Amino acid sequence: MNNDSSSSPNRHRAGQLAMGIGALIVAAVLAVGALAIPSDAGYAGVGPDFLPWVVSAALAVCGVMLIREVLTGGYRQMEEPSGAARGDWRALAWVSAGVLLNAALITTIGFILSCSLCFALAVRGLRASEGKPIGDVRQTVKDALIGVAISAPVYWLFTKLLAVNLPGITGSGWI
Repeated sequence: MNNDSSSSPNRHRAGQLAMGIGALIVAAVLAVGALAIPSDAGYAGVGPDFLPWVVSAALAVCGVMLIREVLTGGYRQMEEPSGAARGDWRALAWVSAGVLLNAALITTIGFILSCSLCFALAVRGLRASEGKPIGDVRQTVKDALIGVAISAPVYWLFTKLLAVNLPGITGSGWI
């Protein structure tokens, strides 16, 4: 019997346990942050603390389920992934960077530009996950313009039709 195969489930269990504990920690931090948000200001009928509470609860449920799975045996008879199913940390890094930059910049540069940046970085990550070249400057500009073409109508729909305030580039304009 190969030593690698006997140590592999324990290695996966430790990682799974770390992910579960990490999800619980992030859920707790998000819940503490949600407590600091005044709930009297509202967005479309719900307070601004609604979404952080939903995400916090979902993360807590996922963390508990991961930890429960570790305690009851860990990953169940799963084959090692191969090829594209194995994933790529670079792809995760690109998509994560897009989401984090979107959250960090949305109030500074506005919804349309921050979502376009998120789209361009996420597409770059998805290309990397498929083993395709991530593209040159022209491709990045093209991806950003497609992001603008998607996010501008979404911005308009939310602000004009649904009367939901989204951060814009200017205080009074629709961009």
